[in-house]
Amino acid sequence: MKKISFLSKLKREGKLQLVSPSETIKDSYLKKSESNLASAKILLENERLEESVSLAYFSMYNMLTAILFQVGIKCENHSASIILLSALFGIDNESISSAKDERIDKQYYVDFSVTREDTVELIETAEDFNKNLFDFSSKMNSQKIKDYRKRFLELV
Repeated sequence: MKKISFLSKLKREGKLQLVSPSETIKDSYLKKSESNLASAKILLENERLEESVSLAYFSMYNMLTAILFQVGIKCENHSASIILLSALFGIDNESISSAKDERIDKQYYVDFSVTREDTVELIETAEDFNKNLFDFSSKMNSQKIKDYRKRFLELV
C-alpha cells in the first residue's frame, strides 16, 4: 500500500504519467542501455570499478525505461520505475533494486570497497536483466500494452 501511495503522489506531482506509447523513445533507451553496458565493460577492463558499477546499473535502468515508454509510461523517479517493474509487469525487481543500491553506495559514499569480482558479477546481472526485459518487450503486443495501461491507471 505504501508503494502505491508513493506512485499516486508522483502522479499528482506530474513525475509519473501516462503518455503515448513510443517505439522511437523505447529504441533510444535501448541504445543507451547497450552503450552503458559496453562502457561498463570498458571501465572494468581499465580498473575503473566505481564507474563501471554506475554504468551497469544505468544500463538496467535504461532498459526498464525503454519498456515503460513502450507501454506509454513516463516516470521521472528511479524507485518508482523499479516498483512498476514488479507491480505493473509482475517481473522480479530484486536485481535492479540491488544494483541501484550498489550504484548509490559507490557514487556518493567513500566508506566502501568495490572489488573486481563484485563488478563482474553486477555486469553479468545487468546482462541477464537486460536480456530478460528485451525478451519481455519483444513479446508485447498492442493488446498487452492496452492491458498494462489500464492496470497502471488502477495502480495510481
